[in-house]
Amino acid sequence: MENLTAQITEEFPDDYTVVDIETTGLSPAKNNIIEISALKVRNNEITEEFSQLIKPSNPIGRFITSLTGITNEMVEFAPSVEKVLPHFTNFISDDIILGHNIRFDINFIRTNLKKSGFQPISNKTIDTMLIARRRCKLKSHSLKNLALHYNLSTEGHHRALNDCIITHKVYQNIKKQALSENSEV
Repeated sequence: MENLTAQITEEFPDDYTVVDIETTGLSPAKNNIIEISALKVRNNEITEEFSQLIKPSNPIGRFITSLTGITNEMVEFAPSVEKVLPHFTNFISDDIILGHNIRFDINFIRTNLKKSGFQPISNKTIDTMLIARRRCKLKSHSLKNLALHYNLSTEGHHRALNDCIITHKVYQNIKKQALSENSEV
């Protein structure tokens, strides 16, 4: 698999697509995507959303259900990852992909695209976790800690669409802070 490096950027684009997934574990080779979501952002505003539960090849374990709230019953009649990925890649198109710890999500997506016989994606990426590590003096740069740092709601955390919304808001706060700091120079 090609090495993926997220951009640590001093540019803060206004147009991008926020992406987040939920999985049955940490290994793209052994575990499954159970939810994939994306938010299309134009001129800093959310204009479209994509969100889909996915039926995994193996049952969802108790730990993942307790973390995400996604149950086996919820995905019982959901489409397979092979059916969802073409719609997802069409939605993201060639946009810059923004995400929190985006390498994790992209590695799962690329692995599943390859397994399913689809073309890989090669979109530019921006990682809010990497940007936050450079700009926010916090002990932890988890999405939840960053949301709390910016006084954002973390309700629904660990559901893909909610995490996309939180990531978008965290990014907007970091961007506002960075642009403010740059204008003071």
